[in-house]
Amino acid sequence: MIQYLIIAVLLLWSSVVVFKKVMPNTANKTFLAISMFFKQQGWHGLSKRFAPKQSSGCGGGCGCGNESDSASKHSQEIKTVKWK
Repeated sequence: MIQYLIIAVLLLWSSVVVFKKVMPNTANKTFLAISMFFKQQGWHGLSKRFAPKQSSGCGGGCGCGNESDSASKHSQEIKTVKWK
C-alpha cells in the first residue's frame, strides 16, 4: 500500500516539473492563482511556497539575465584533466 503512495507522489511531482518546463506562462498563471487562493485563506507559508519566481534580467529565459553571472562564467579558466 505504501508503494502506491510513493509512486503517486513521484508521478505528481514529475508532472508538475514537466508542466513548468513545457508551458511556463500557463504554469506561472496557475501557480499565481493557487498562491492567491492560499493567501485569501490566510495560509501565508503555502502562499509563499506556491508563488511563481520572478525572472531576472530580460525575462525571456534566454540566459542573459545577470551580467555578474555571465562575467563569472566566462572568467573561469578551463583546466585539463590529468590522468595518473
